[in-house]
Amino acid sequence: MRPEIEIKLAVYDPRAIRRRLAELGFRRISRRRFERNLLYDFPDRRLRKAGSLVRLRFAGSRSLLTFKGRQVHQGRFKERPEIESGVSDGLETGRVLEALGLRAAFRYEKYRALYRKPGDRAHNEVTFDETPIGTYIELEGPRRWIDRLARALGYSPGDYISASYGRLYLEWCQSNGREPSDMVFERSPKSSSDK
Repeated sequence: MRPEIEIKLAVYDPRAIRRRLAELGFRRISRRRFERNLLYDFPDRRLRKAGSLVRLRFAGSRSLLTFKGRQVHQGRFKERPEIESGVSDGLETGRVLEALGLRAAFRYEKYRALYRKPGDRAHNEVTFDETPIGTYIELEGPRRWIDRLARALGYSPGDYISASYGRLYLEWCQSNGREPSDMVFERSPKSSSDK
């Protein structure tokens, strides 16, 4: 199981961050695309209670199944074991998960673009995420690489976010007086069929 080490950073000026990434030699390696994510759990929420998750992601024509284990260290970085694999049919994979007793417990959406620096290690990457609760970048790689890049982008360790999008969504609902449900974009009646 490969450990995932990452942080999120809130983005208040998307154009400035994209420009700074380009100045630092990063190139967008995937176009901006819509992602729909379903987190699965058992009815008794045992995965959540254990600090783990099973996620089924639909991104364009790709579907990914991911398991993330309990966070290894508490601190400014989010580090947890991760297993991820592409699946040929996300809908059928969802049916398999349900046949095993899991249920879709939380749904969240975002638009994501992936950035890498030519010559960097394969797992050193920046994702640019536009979500219903704000825009964030995620830096994934070794701790020193994350620290250097965050500093070069104008952030300090006090800006690091190790919370999941689910946790950020609950905090956003609480501070905005909203009842939590799923973290999805509001749709006009014409686009409501896009589920």
